[in-house]
Amino acid sequence: MEDNKINLPKKQKGGLVTMPFIFANEACEKLAVVGFTANMISYLTTQLHMPLTKAANTLTNFNGTASLTPLLGAFIADAFTGRFWTVTIASIIYQVGMTTLTISAIVPRLRPPPCDGDQVCKEANTGQVAVLYTSLLLGALGAGGIRPCVAAFGADQFDEADPKQANRTWKYFNWYYFCMGASILVAVTVIVYIQDNVGWGWGLGIPTLAMFLSIIAFVIGYPLYRHLNPAGSPFTRLLQVAVAAFRKRKLAVTDPEVLYRNEELDASISLRGKLVHTKQLKFLDKAAMVTEEDNVKSPNLWRLNTVHRVEDLKSVIRMGPIWAAGILLITAYAQQNTFSLQQAKTMDRHLTKSFEIPAGSMFVFTMVSMLFTIAIYDRIFIHVARRFTGLDRGITFLQRMGIGFVISIIATLVSGFVEVKRKQAALAHGLQDKVHSIIPISVFWLVPQYSLHGIAEAFMSIGQLEFFYDQSPESMRSTATALFWTAISVGNYVSTFLVSLVHKFSAGQDGSNWLPNNNLNKGKLEYFYWLITCLQVFNLIYYLFCAKKYTYKPIQIHNTGSESEEDGSVELASKV
Repeated sequence: MEDNKINLPKKQKGGLVTMPFIFANEACEKLAVVGFTANMISYLTTQLHMPLTKAANTLTNFNGTASLTPLLGAFIADAFTGRFWTVTIASIIYQVGMTTLTISAIVPRLRPPPCDGDQVCKEANTGQVAVLYTSLLLGALGAGGIRPCVAAFGADQFDEADPKQANRTWKYFNWYYFCMGASILVAVTVIVYIQDNVGWGWGLGIPTLAMFLSIIAFVIGYPLYRHLNPAGSPFTRLLQVAVAAFRKRKLAVTDPEVLYRNEELDASISLRGKLVHTKQLKFLDKAAMVTEEDNVKSPNLWRLNTVHRVEDLKSVIRMGPIWAAGILLITAYAQQNTFSLQQAKTMDRHLTKSFEIPAGSMFVFTMVSMLFTIAIYDRIFIHVARRFTGLDRGITFLQRMGIGFVISIIATLVSGFVEVKRKQAALAHGLQDKVHSIIPISVFWLVPQYSLHGIAEAFMSIGQLEFFYDQSPESMRSTATALFWTAISVGNYVSTFLVSLVHKFSAGQDGSNWLPNNNLNKGKLEYFYWLITCLQVFNLIYYLFCAKKYTYKPIQIHNTGSESEEDGSVELASKV
């Protein structure tokens, strides 16, 4: 009953009027989070004096954990609290973590003493590292509630059953990502500059204040939001289907038309429409077969499920291979915050004699190219592609993601050649053994790889986010959005594993290493980049196979207006 009231005109909320509050929240939150993490590799190596590989792994582990906790946050949002309260509480937790790290950057006792020149630096002790890890853990927990819910909550503000609002959802994702990118752009320029040139107290304090403002902006919009009530544990529903299918494994499905359907039972999880039976994964259809032991009026869901619930599980399973394909792109992308940043620190970063670009701000080229690509995509590409495909969104999610994969391969290939150029310059000027010397080669040689990663993200990441939101079960939108962040999590962990593996097995008896701890000039970073390139090529082949075999979920839309409800039409989600 509560869910049906949402569709009544008098109770209608949401729409474009809520976007300023959601985008303001996203802008401040991303300014805070990216300002917190973008230059963290420098904080770990220069302030806590961690070795490069340990610092790189600490950062990627944090990013991985912060992208894994969204599964927990999404479950809580979908099953119990709803998206609004999950975002609010998680933001407060993140605020506490940021405040703790800011205090540690201000209080001298919470970090090791500074060191100058080539002297051996004292690494942070156990207590100081504990403060760091506590702050990062709180940040990861907070991210778990924010990341899967903000994007989905914004998309919830548009009623997909309303033809006037139906096409605004995919436009929303483009501009949500644009807003996020603009905030990141400010973070990697202004905030990173403050961290490098003013101090880490201010450099972390400003993002902490931005996080506080994001909470205020989000809460103020509460009366205007369209709130969708949680429909119970989505994981329980999926498990019920699997158990019911297993219990009836000896039965044979002869006619899909006789499978169990119950619109009243599914009302709270099918507001947009009910899923139509598909021919894939036929074993699961057995969960919807009615036997003499089943009570069709009040079924035991551990024995009997509706076609809609069976198709929910099928949708999740079908998304799995596409989800897995996105992992290696994140692995490639993760190198920008570690090794690419270290490359930049060894190169000439002067714009003028007196102004030097902070190494952490090189990420600005990723953001600028991403923002430019999103704008061109939304304002030009979609309209041109629409003439050829007939799709409102121009191209499908899967086609958009595929373009991103190809561009990412080019990005890592180019990265390797640029590293060869950088090392040649170091050798030519006799700086191969000078760890702290600046090589007389412009940092702008790194612009192509940063820019290509930004273009790849505009295609791949937004396409994947749209894909998960659209193709997921309606009652699992937060959980599905969490899959996007979970792919990022696994990608970061794969990066950590790959770095550790390469560092271990590329070590020579003479002390040489592809990924040395202190002196990149003596390493073979280009081989590492090309290794990732080769892995991505194999991954692209895998993705193309999965995309070709993928079946979009078919939905029977609830008719609105004067048309008879009996004439419900079947719509493929790919054409929305």
